[in-house]
Amino acid sequence: MVAVRRAIAPLLLTGALLLTGCSEDTPAAPAPAPVTTRTVTPTPTTVTPSPAPSTSASSVAPAPGKVVVLDPGHNGGNASHPAEINRQVPAGRGQTKPCNTTGTATNAGYPEHAFTFDVARRVGDALAAKGIRVVYTRQDDTGVGPCVDRRAAIGNEANADAVVSIHADGSTAPGANGFHVAYSSPPLNAAQGAPSLRLAEVLRDTMRTGGFSTSNYIGGNGLSARSDLGGLNLSTLPAALVECGNMRNAVEAARMTSADGRQRFAASIAAAIEAYLAS
Repeated sequence: MVAVRRAIAPLLLTGALLLTGCSEDTPAAPAPAPVTTRTVTPTPTTVTPSPAPSTSASSVAPAPGKVVVLDPGHNGGNASHPAEINRQVPAGRGQTKPCNTTGTATNAGYPEHAFTFDVARRVGDALAAKGIRVVYTRQDDTGVGPCVDRRAAIGNEANADAVVSIHADGSTAPGANGFHVAYSSPPLNAAQGAPSLRLAEVLRDTMRTGGFSTSNYIGGNGLSARSDLGGLNLSTLPAALVECGNMRNAVEAARMTSADGRQRFAASIAAAIEAYLAS
């Protein structure tokens, strides 16, 4: 994203697709470490419904039979595997980009990859409890990747009704705060047109209803049309990327660092997805 990332030594990843948060922006600097052989392409797994978080309330009707792909940005092992993370992969529109990046972090060191993984699991639990099949682009927070092109492929292969990539930004601009939702524009296929825009708008509206303010430094009115995000460019299904807020802003960092705050983000995102599926 337009967000400022921590510069990393050479990087790599797979599949957030969709989305790479804070995306597929400037890499953050990892501590150099020997590159070892790692399996970068995980096998997508379906979530078995578990008790829904206490604040996952949604007034929309359940959507049994629907499939949602959740893409938690980055991964915990990215920083220690720069060669893998820096490998160039297709990013759509004739572009290539690094497989993935390390993501950003709060000034106190709480990493984006941990935030996105926790929020995605909370969202998944809430959706699964409503009979929605949930597929994740990564199954842990210690691996490498997957790369942005693989993340998009996971959504496409799952024939998902919606793909949502979860990220957080890292802008150091004075006073920068608020969330925004990115979508592919100009669209490269029908799904990237009205369906993806609708998904982005529902996410934006529901986040607002949940008490989150829209970004004051990127996009407009909480939305950001992007042509440079591999996960979005390569999706053949309705897809959007949520930058939940700015991790370098003290107020937002405190919210993201707390379990209570992450539950608030998850409840709003889950409610938005349910509303989109029911519309």
